[in-house]
Amino acid sequence: MVNIEKRLEELGIELPETPRPIAAYIPALLSTKYLFVSGQIPIRDGKLMYKGKLGKDLTVEEGYEAAKICAINILSAAKSVIGDLNNIIKVVRIAGYVNSTDSFEEHSKVVNGASDLLVEVFKESGKHVRIAVGVNSLPLGAPVEIEAVFEIEK
Repeated sequence: MVNIEKRLEELGIELPETPRPIAAYIPALLSTKYLFVSGQIPIRDGKLMYKGKLGKDLTVEEGYEAAKICAINILSAAKSVIGDLNNIIKVVRIAGYVNSTDSFEEHSKVVNGASDLLVEVFKESGKHVRIAVGVNSLPLGAPVEIEAVFEIEK
């Protein structure tokens, strides 16, 4: 089994403080054997790292990087609730929302930023089902928002 904390260290990923919610929700919720993590946007140190629409203001590559930051924030929120990321058995599902123009069609390539990071961290247990959809806007003008569901050890 992969030691998740050690794997993050090997990948040079340091988890930030869990970003404070910007509305009326909590970052993560543990329910029996599933951990639900609220949608995370690409905030680092309290600052939105990317802003705008894919297909207009940002490239697919920038969207991919923004989605990676979202995934790191997801892990931070998860850790804030369960304490040890090694208690995660499986990444079950992620949902990716991409702030994009009407003609943008590469939502999946943007959300791959989060998916690829989770597979890199959790290896086989990081493979998950997902949805990647385009939306007209996101909070604070963020280009992407990602939410996740994990199976955890009891």
